[in-house]
Amino acid sequence: MREIVHIQAGQCGNQIGAKFWEVISDEHGTDPTGTYHADSDLQLDRISVYYNEATGGKYVPRAILVDLEPGIMDSIRSCPFGQIFRPDNFDFGQSGSMPRGEGEPPPSFLQHLISSFCSCFPPPHT
Repeated sequence: MREIVHIQAGQCGNQIGAKFWEVISDEHGTDPTGTYHADSDLQLDRISVYYNEATGGKYVPRAILVDLEPGIMDSIRSCPFGQIFRPDNFDFGQSGSMPRGEGEPPPSFLQHLISSFCSCFPPPHT
């Protein structure tokens, strides 16, 4: 089975991504806390394509949310499905710390982004 890591970046990407997760959660019968509430085995059939199963039978989106400004992340956290995401998969810079249109994000930001990406996958079986 294939697994998808959903990366949403910037204000537009994060707003579209938040709506995407609302729709996917509805299709798979999960509520805003990631708890499965439906009664169809079909909804669970391919749920692992989009979600990791966490403790307590909750499903967590395999997603990374990126923005260089923290404001949009705060608005996503406060939306109906904002609590479904893992807190360490919100990657953002400090407000005003990035020069507009100049250079690249600092290496520490990129390193955290790579770490978030890797944490979306379960450790390999040995």
